Amino acid sequence: MTTMTAARPRMKGHPGYRLTADRVPETAQAARRLARVAMAVWGLDDDAETAALVMSELVANAVRHAQGPRIGLAVNRPATRRVYLAVSDRSPGRPPQLRTPEEDAVHGRGLLLIDAIAHRWGYDLLGAGRQPSGKRVWVELTADPMSPAHPIPDATPSRVGLR
Repeated sequence: MTTMTAARPRMKGHPGYRLTADRVPETAQAARRLARVAMAVWGLDDDAETAALVMSELVANAVRHAQGPRIGLAVNRPATRRVYLAVSDRSPGRPPQLRTPEEDAVHGRGLLLIDAIAHRWGYDLLGAGRQPSGKRVWVELTADPMSPAHPIPDATPSRVGLR
């Protein structure tokens, strides 16, 4: 498995992390590790397993439904209480769809799980013009910073789902 990791330059706020990897099931392990490391760096250890689970589900969906040999992973912290997780691929024509699987189905519960734990989630088409070159499926989690030095705003979560 070939991977490439890059830290986003620190401009303002928290550093972000990116990984480019093969679109194979084994990439889920690297995605979980990326999420756990980022959460530890940010002092959000209590939310690390939730972030790892979300990244694993996003990768599983990309492996199962996307096209192309590579996927991009991103973990960012745009605000004190927000963590942004995303997987991008080269399949613009197959946006994620929230469905209820049959009771004995082996697959199909990942987005239901994400919808239950996410502050909000959705997808963006990538590329310019009328011919998108791919998509990014993203999830925002609400995190609880361990440090009392961080202010905690009073915010009511809202679901975005698919736009």
